[in-house]
Amino acid sequence: MLTFNHFNFNVTDLEASLRFYQEALGLEPVRRKEAEDGSYVLVFLGDGKSGFQLELTWLRDHPQKYDLGECEFHLALQAEDFAAAHARHEAMGCICFENPKMGIYFIADPDGYWIEIIPVRK
Repeated sequence: MLTFNHFNFNVTDLEASLRFYQEALGLEPVRRKEAEDGSYVLVFLGDGKSGFQLELTWLRDHPQKYDLGECEFHLALQAEDFAAAHARHEAMGCICFENPKMGIYFIADPDGYWIEIIPVRK
């Protein structure tokens, strides 16, 4: 049997991405790996509740923005306090799409990756 372990986003500015994920989603670094020659840095972020991690990869030789295609993929996080999360993201100016009928919205990180925010469904 296989289980989910992590998902990866390649980023152009690691420090800006780390700040964004901490401020917007409360994700904290749980593991870091750096190449001896400085060619890459991997930082794994966790939510402190589940074992799932988001890996942020910075590559020295890729300073330009990543081509995200049509952005038809996303990461989703569940918000225990959906209204507070929405207010925080609205204040940050990172909401990029809302779907009130479905009760969800999306935020975009500094590299343009979309993250779906969903409420706890009972």
